[in-house]
Amino acid sequence: MTRPTLLLLPGLMCDRAAWAPQVEAFGSCFECIVPHYGTLDSLPAMAAQVLREAPPGPLAVAGHSMGGRIAFEMWAQAPQRIARLALLDTSYHPLAPGAEGERERSGRYALRDIARRHGLRTMAREWAQGMVHPSRLGTPVFEAVLDMFERGSLQAFAAQIEALLARRDATALLATIDVPTLLLCGREDAWSPPARHETMHRHIAGSRLAVIEHCGHMSTMEQPAAVNAALADWLGGPLDDRAVPDGI
Repeated sequence: MTRPTLLLLPGLMCDRAAWAPQVEAFGSCFECIVPHYGTLDSLPAMAAQVLREAPPGPLAVAGHSMGGRIAFEMWAQAPQRIARLALLDTSYHPLAPGAEGERERSGRYALRDIARRHGLRTMAREWAQGMVHPSRLGTPVFEAVLDMFERGSLQAFAAQIEALLARRDATALLATIDVPTLLLCGREDAWSPPARHETMHRHIAGSRLAVIEHCGHMSTMEQPAAVNAALADWLGGPLDDRAVPDGI
């Protein structure tokens, strides 16, 4: 019997390591796929590639951070392919107009320039300070985040920055989502805070909201047990039951 597909979309400069605890937990009953975006510089192009390379049949799609943005693009392009949707530590808003948007643009380009001058790991050490719970600074989880960035390339980093700066306003998509949807974030996620997930929860009919305690932006790595429990519920049942959800 063919296993159903669980697409695990990583965020900015993240790779399979960001989803390793989830692949371990669900890999026996799902075909877990963690895509790689190469040097694509647009979120719609990333979504199109993921859809093109995914196995046929309905998909359970979970996106973390930038991966959530790609999940929105997949929904916009081929909603009939998606049977379940999980949006983790992400948001729906576009680049803000005026000074606020310029601050984000300048901040992202400053990180790009640090990476060019001093390397991706040095840049990531600065970036990741605000991406994990303060208690995890200097821990193996923090170092694993730095390792992911170091495995990437400057070309991919620059391309993904451009993709994020050109992100769509996904507000109008929220009310169109009509599949089982999980919204999850860390309580202390300063980049994609709970308030934004609460807004998405209000606009996506029937969605579930999970806020993970003692957790920053990198929830899949910081609190894997709590994240896995929420994903198991979203997928149709507790991990012990290895339940395959209806319609997948």
